[in-house]
Amino acid sequence: MVFISAVFLFWFLPLVFVLSRLPGLKRHQNVLLAVASLLFYAFGNLNYIPLFLLSVLINYTAGRLLGGRYQRNRAVLAAAVVLNVGILCFYKYTDFLIANLNYIPGVSLRPLGLVLPIGISFFTFQGMSYTIDVYRRPEESSPSFLKLLLYISFFPQLIAGPIVRWCDISDQIDYRICTPAGTSAGIRRFIVGLSKKLLFADTAAAVADAVFSSGSGDARLAWLGGICYMLQIYYDFSGYSDMAIGMGRMFGFRLKENFLFPYTAYSIRDFWKKWHISLSTWFREYLYIPLGGNRRGKARAAWNRLLVFFLTGLWHGANWTFVLWGLGHGLLADLEGSGIIPVERMKKSLPCRLLGRVYTLLAVMLLFTMFRAETVSQGLAMWACMFRFHTDTAGSLLLAKLSTPDASVVLVAAWLLALSDGGRRIHAFLTKERTAEPEFLPDLCCLLLFALSVMALAQSGFHPFIYFQF
Repeated sequence: MVFISAVFLFWFLPLVFVLSRLPGLKRHQNVLLAVASLLFYAFGNLNYIPLFLLSVLINYTAGRLLGGRYQRNRAVLAAAVVLNVGILCFYKYTDFLIANLNYIPGVSLRPLGLVLPIGISFFTFQGMSYTIDVYRRPEESSPSFLKLLLYISFFPQLIAGPIVRWCDISDQIDYRICTPAGTSAGIRRFIVGLSKKLLFADTAAAVADAVFSSGSGDARLAWLGGICYMLQIYYDFSGYSDMAIGMGRMFGFRLKENFLFPYTAYSIRDFWKKWHISLSTWFREYLYIPLGGNRRGKARAAWNRLLVFFLTGLWHGANWTFVLWGLGHGLLADLEGSGIIPVERMKKSLPCRLLGRVYTLLAVMLLFTMFRAETVSQGLAMWACMFRFHTDTAGSLLLAKLSTPDASVVLVAAWLLALSDGGRRIHAFLTKERTAEPEFLPDLCCLLLFALSVMALAQSGFHPFIYFQF
């Protein structure tokens, strides 16, 4: 089940929301949400429910041990981490490893053909967050299996995040308040995310997919494909995050922001303060800082950053394109940290900030082109095409076909909203929780966006969220 399906929009979500507000069930809301979350996950693949429950049980058991007689026991923590990472690696990377081993002369291994369990990267990281937080603070261990189950399985963020840390939400599971103002803000936030996905991301996806599958050597198409994919992945994933945060608010939870208009960044390091914040925070808190962070000299800090970005790329998928994407960001972040790329100067004047934004957008777009490519060879070919400035008749015909008036208007609007402070203000206007001023206008705007989104959903084919594959 996905957020942009009619079953979810018009049956599952309304039913769960109404049941959660019934007087007789309100006191048992955690049970209701946990059951609903398991049903939500089972709808995607019932066969992996036992694996999911095993993951929860591993972390629950480790938490009970670390919160009891085995406080701060590194062996218990190591065993839990190995089990979590082992399950993730087995399903996600076994066939990737086999494919690479087969390049060795004389090696011919048969791939296992494993189907990647939906959301395994996200629920594995959330489970490890609980175990590591309890290792650090034994008093945070939960005696309730239901509480931990709800934390890991909560359906708004189960499949594609945001990755919620245990220390940020454990108190809310025990006590939270659902207010009319919070519910209204949550519904509006959900609709904004829905419209991002169906109106902007899917329009950009149609163009990007056509370019990447065309094999054209036209430079104009290569740049158009890179820019459109850049828009697609931003509006797709930030839209999903908006929907998750909005649904969380509808049930009384306050999930942290996952995107803060990253295309307004003036450097790669600034970009990662605004892009997929929950993932970068997880790696910083549970890997970068334990490795020493920047406390052991510049060289060690540079190595730590590069390792974190390598693993960030690998986390996204079993393909060398993701690894190169991560390493590219890590290398640029290290060059900025060392001062070779003078990011500090980029903050001091308007011309320098503009130059920084151009550099950041160009770097992000080129790396996302590699990220989107099916193979490293295709990614390198796209880069070469961009800078050869070659045009051809076939490219002109495809460009004319893709540049319809409707698509052009939507893509220009999407680009302007992603780059400007105006987009930030519009987002805040539509989603802000208001208690003292009338909400008629933002409610009316969101109602219009919802109507447009439903029409787009009815007219277009199914386009799953990009991060479902991770």
